[in-house]
Amino acid sequence: MARMHSRKKGKSKSRKHVGKMAPSWVKQSKEEVAGLVVKLAKEGTPAARIGLELRDQHGIPSVKSVTGKTISQILSEKKLAPDYPDDLMALIRRAVGLRKHLKSNTRDTANREKLGHIESKIKRLVVYYRGKKLPQKWKYDPEEAALLVK
Repeated sequence: MARMHSRKKGKSKSRKHVGKMAPSWVKQSKEEVAGLVVKLAKEGTPAARIGLELRDQHGIPSVKSVTGKTISQILSEKKLAPDYPDDLMALIRRAVGLRKHLKSNTRDTANREKLGHIESKIKRLVVYYRGKKLPQKWKYDPEEAALLVK
């Protein structure tokens, strides 16, 4: 599939193994892995970063293969899930930072165009999450987004 905001083709990358069972080298139990997820979430780590830390530091390639649940399902059961999805908040943070940059650098036309790209991705994600993880009437507004990030 082609890239969204450029004329380039997609990149090839490695894919996750499709196995349903936990690998034999994982020695942690379901409860230990869920406890690690909860501990990292209480420290303020986002869900994507939790998966990376479990993979890199604890040797757990997939939380779902060990526990049968995703990281976000575990967090929502323990009532630790964030109010807004992590991918949406990351894009909003980028947009707010870019708006701040453009206030002091008004002639930076390349980044003004990139801000349009970021905001179109945000609006697309809002349509996807509306009614599921966002309220039905939620709408992206740059001024309100700056308050969300702070």
